[in-house]
Amino acid sequence: MGKTLAEIKQALDGQIGNRLTLKANGGRRKTIERSGVLAETYPAVFIVELDQEQNSFERVSYSYADVLTETVELSFGESATMALGEQ
Repeated sequence: MGKTLAEIKQALDGQIGNRLTLKANGGRRKTIERSGVLAETYPAVFIVELDQEQNSFERVSYSYADVLTETVELSFGESATMALGEQ
């Protein structure tokens, strides 16, 4: 099932304020894993406030295209994986 950028944004709009874990492609076979809270969504990007104990900076932003191309995978809660092919 194909997703669109608008569907990804709409799905994330309903998750604002929820805890998440994200896995991002860091390039050169590196995977970055971070956890935090989905803070805000904008027309082209979303903002994640990171846990301060684990990270040296407070916030990161990614585009909905990153989720669509599976450069970024989001997991909300224990089992709900949102590589946004599933919901």
